Amino acid sequence: MSDQDSLAGAAGPPGPTPFPRLFSPLRLGPLEIRNRIFSSGHDTVMGEDGLIGDRLVEYQRARAAGGAGLIIVQVASVHPSAEYTAHALSAMDDTCIPGYRRLAEAVHAEGAAIIGQVFHGGREIMDSVDGTLPVPLGPSPVPNERFHVMPRAMSVAEIRMIEAGFAAASRRLRTAGLDGVEILAAFGYLPQQFLSPRINLRSDEYGGSLENRVRFLRETIAQIRAAMDPGAVVGLRISVDERSPDGLTRDESLAAIELLDREGGPDYFNVATGTSATLAGSDHIVPPMTMANAYTAPLAALARARVHVPVLVAGRVNQPQEAEHILELGQADAVAMTRALISDPLLPKKAAAGRLDEIRACVACNQACIGHFHAGYPISCIQYPESGRELWYGRRLAVAEADRRRVLVVGGGPAGLKAAAVAAERGHDVTLHEAARRVGGQVLLAQELPGRAEFGGVVTNLQGEAERAGVRVVTGSRVDAALVEREAPDVVIVATGAVPYRPELELVNDPPVFDAWEVIRGADVPVGRVVVVDWRCDWVGPGVALLLAGGGHRVTLASNGYTPGFRIQQYVRDATIAALNRAHVEILPLTRPFGYDGSAVFLQHTLTGEAVIVEDVAALVLAAGHVADASLYDELMARTVLRSAAGRPIEVHGIGDCLAPRTVEESVLEGLRVASAI
Repeated sequence: MSDQDSLAGAAGPPGPTPFPRLFSPLRLGPLEIRNRIFSSGHDTVMGEDGLIGDRLVEYQRARAAGGAGLIIVQVASVHPSAEYTAHALSAMDDTCIPGYRRLAEAVHAEGAAIIGQVFHGGREIMDSVDGTLPVPLGPSPVPNERFHVMPRAMSVAEIRMIEAGFAAASRRLRTAGLDGVEILAAFGYLPQQFLSPRINLRSDEYGGSLENRVRFLRETIAQIRAAMDPGAVVGLRISVDERSPDGLTRDESLAAIELLDREGGPDYFNVATGTSATLAGSDHIVPPMTMANAYTAPLAALARARVHVPVLVAGRVNQPQEAEHILELGQADAVAMTRALISDPLLPKKAAAGRLDEIRACVACNQACIGHFHAGYPISCIQYPESGRELWYGRRLAVAEADRRRVLVVGGGPAGLKAAAVAAERGHDVTLHEAARRVGGQVLLAQELPGRAEFGGVVTNLQGEAERAGVRVVTGSRVDAALVEREAPDVVIVATGAVPYRPELELVNDPPVFDAWEVIRGADVPVGRVVVVDWRCDWVGPGVALLLAGGGHRVTLASNGYTPGFRIQQYVRDATIAALNRAHVEILPLTRPFGYDGSAVFLQHTLTGEAVIVEDVAALVLAAGHVADASLYDELMARTVLRSAAGRPIEVHGIGDCLAPRTVEESVLEGLRVASAI
């Protein structure tokens, strides 16, 4: 039975909930929401030429149907100069209203409230529609460090024009049926740029004193309220401490919040931390797993102690227990569980029903959510690729009795587990064989690296799904063609993964050379300097380097890319490079391995071809990627005489790394696709 089927129609718990605070209603000004779980505004890259289409409607409908109390829609530009990226939504004219109306109707039909974010990024500009640089605006000509943007100081006339843009956009969203709007000031965007005395250097009525620096927000809120009816809510998302040299400090943020509240400002404050303006500050926008869970809640508590309206909070809250604890401590009045709802849209219903073991917990890997956004692709989740693909996989289609088939899945890594779970949920008879004593594949290795223990939750979640679906799991069983012939299933899904790749190197004197898997499994690496060859430029090479450094080795990380981790999401990469720096790991970028003689490792610069030599090396470790373990798949595809018990040719599919070594994301997605089609 699928999640969708088992929780269908369960808008709330039939009896007492284990989370009474989390599932109590909350009033935000004129709006009451059914519980304290909300999805904060996040760009989905699902807009269609700046407008809302079917994909975004179904994405947000799924979160509302899963029980969230409030959906805050991603940012909408209020002026042409606010288009900070090529795929932003627009609320600059009335063409946006029909799409927002469909979205509001869909969310309301599922019992949730919906608020739209109105936005101007000021100097925070990522890209543009045609690749040319737009004219950035800001309170003053103070540069952005992360995107290397120098804004032009806004005239008073431009300030008034942008304020009017906020009001007009808000009116359109309200006309479309949304319950209100949220001004996005957080993360160093334009309203917060006005608040900072180090970014706002103006000498007119919009700069100088706190009273003046708050003026832009004060006037914008007033104009928005005038543009909408009294029944509409107006919220403000703001960072408490931008964690940036030129950003707002904690005390400055709190002073601005207190002043706005005293003047009768927004109906609620939505507290975040960090800024888009610097690399380190931006890591807090979507904090990776190296940051503590719920670490922003104490900041929300500071704000809550100073204001008279509800305070919402976001920041690495993955489980309902964490959210309930925040509410119990009085740190906030509602809790964003945005990535948690991407990973499991049904989290609220499962939590309300006390089915905690069934929650597919987010592991904060950032790969398919914010990682997709930064790459310009619609967001999803490596564990739950149905997210963002609701139009195609939003409902699990059960097979008719006559179409049920015996399915043999070979390999218990993420690909095999997902395929087995989905096939069984649809009604097929599924058996999974895993050669090792435990299912999990390479995830079992990944979770052993420093700072990545949480990644092991991928296996916990997928294994639980397979078991609840009724999959028979056989461990310690290596499948060959003879076993397939004996079992005679209707379908074989091969998910045998990959093995470490060892490049051809000139090795003299039989030097100690290890692959990354051996090191993670506890190989006895000689004492002294170790060179780690990092070909993939993902988390493996840096992770092994940190593991060795933590064990007392002097480590040189020879990366094939411009920087270690350049293939992984920026916030994860930032945390990784920071950890390497703190561990005093030497980094050699743009290198490839050539040889090792037991003392010196010989590298080659990838651009110049010049030799790069590292002396006095005790061991060489290769994080050189993987090669597909495709022998069974190739053999089954070549044998045309294999028949099922019903006498039909056995259908064979390959998924995941056995086709080509990639990541967990592709493996799980292919498991979903194949199991949905058989």
